[in-house]
Amino acid sequence: MAKNEKKKQPEKEESGWKFWLQTIALTIALYAIIMLAFKFTLANERVSGPSMQPTFEDGQKLLAVKHSNIQRGDVIILKAPDEPGSFYIKRVIGMPGDTVVSKNNKMYINGKRYKETFLDAGSKLKESSTNLYAGRSYSYTYNFTLSQLAQSPEYQQIYNKSYLNKVKKTNKVPSGTYFVMGDHRTVSKDSRLIGFIKKGSIVGEVKWRYWPLNNWTIF
Repeated sequence: MAKNEKKKQPEKEESGWKFWLQTIALTIALYAIIMLAFKFTLANERVSGPSMQPTFEDGQKLLAVKHSNIQRGDVIILKAPDEPGSFYIKRVIGMPGDTVVSKNNKMYINGKRYKETFLDAGSKLKESSTNLYAGRSYSYTYNFTLSQLAQSPEYQQIYNKSYLNKVKKTNKVPSGTYFVMGDHRTVSKDSRLIGFIKKGSIVGEVKWRYWPLNNWTIF
């Protein structure tokens, strides 16, 4: 019995080493897959600021899918055109070639009323007395057209005269760009101020809020 036990001991040790080597190899492979996924497919971002309230709150963590087919109404992560190295979270309102008009707190895309059901929760929340729009709902949107925005000081600082003249004439979102807005319309710094967003500046489409856990949501 003693001889047999001695013969089996090396086999057990070898089996133990194989198990740990396989575990380590699997861990490395899994880590590599995750890293590649975040490099080419996924983007992990943290919400900063109130511009998307109450849809997203400050500090929440999100996952976005890169190279998504962007559609009107999608929430996207984009490179901030006015703050290099920073990212904004906004909602796509105007697609390339769309006309965009805000009138009497309603949005019109290509001449048709655009129903923004995603603003329903914000329409029930009111701004504090310290806000420029005190007493207004979070979803309140002042009147504007793209033609009017093209004449604003903000747009004149961003674009050249010929570009602005085309926007003024057509009232359309230029080719290869998007018009984005925050759900908290009274405080959001969006395309009304920072201009149209180039397709190459879109990091990804938000698909999953994973933190905090009690707000876990798939979009």
